[in-house]
Amino acid sequence: MNKTKAKEIIQKLSGVFSDKPALKYTSSYELLVAVILSAQCTDERVNKITEKLFFVANTPEKMLMLKREQLEKYIFSCGLYKTKAQHILQASLDIKEKYNGQVPSTLKELQTLAGVGRKTANVVYSVCFNGHAIAVDTHVFRVSNRIGLVKENNVLNTEKGLMKILDEQVWSKAHHYLIYLGRSFCKAGKPDCENCPIKDLCEKKLAKRIK
Repeated sequence: MNKTKAKEIIQKLSGVFSDKPALKYTSSYELLVAVILSAQCTDERVNKITEKLFFVANTPEKMLMLKREQLEKYIFSCGLYKTKAQHILQASLDIKEKYNGQVPSTLKELQTLAGVGRKTANVVYSVCFNGHAIAVDTHVFRVSNRIGLVKENNVLNTEKGLMKILDEQVWSKAHHYLIYLGRSFCKAGKPDCENCPIKDLCEKKLAKRIK
C-alpha cells in the first residue's frame, strides 16, 4: 500500500472513531496500571476493576500500602492477576525510588519498569506525554495486516512498517483508530466488511471483488 492510500484510510477512520483510549484514567500512573491490567483482558473489565482500585490506590505510594494479597483481590477478575499484582507493585516501587514518584516520560525509562514492555510503554508515552509512537496490540496487528497497511508476520515488524507508511504526527491517533476498527468491524472471527467505513480502501475486500 502507498502512503497516499494509507493517509486516506486514517482520515476516514478519524471521522468515525475516537483518538483516545477506552481505558479510564486521570493520571499517567493510573493509565500505566490500567494498561498493565489490560493484557489478555477487555478494557471494559479493566475499567470496572480500576474504578474500585483507584479509589484506594491511585498513586505509587498508596499502591505500595496495599499488601500483595489485597491487590490480588482487587484485580482477580482480570486474569493473570498474580503476575500483574507483582508487576504493579514492583513498578510502583521503581517509580517511587528511581523516579521520585513520577512516571518516567521517555520510552527507554518506561521500559525499565516491571511489567512494561514495548506496547505498554508506547501507549503511556503517546497518550500521557504527547510522544509519537504506535502501540501494536492484537487488534492493531490483525487489522493493519488484514486491510493491507502492512504485510508483516510479527508485532515488531508491524510497528516498524506502520511507522514508515504513516506520518509521525498521526501514529498515536492511528493506534486508537485501528483498535476501535478491530473491535467494531474488523473482528477476528467474523469481520463486518459490508458496513466497514473503509471497505472501499481495504486490500482484502478489494481482492475478493477481483476474484
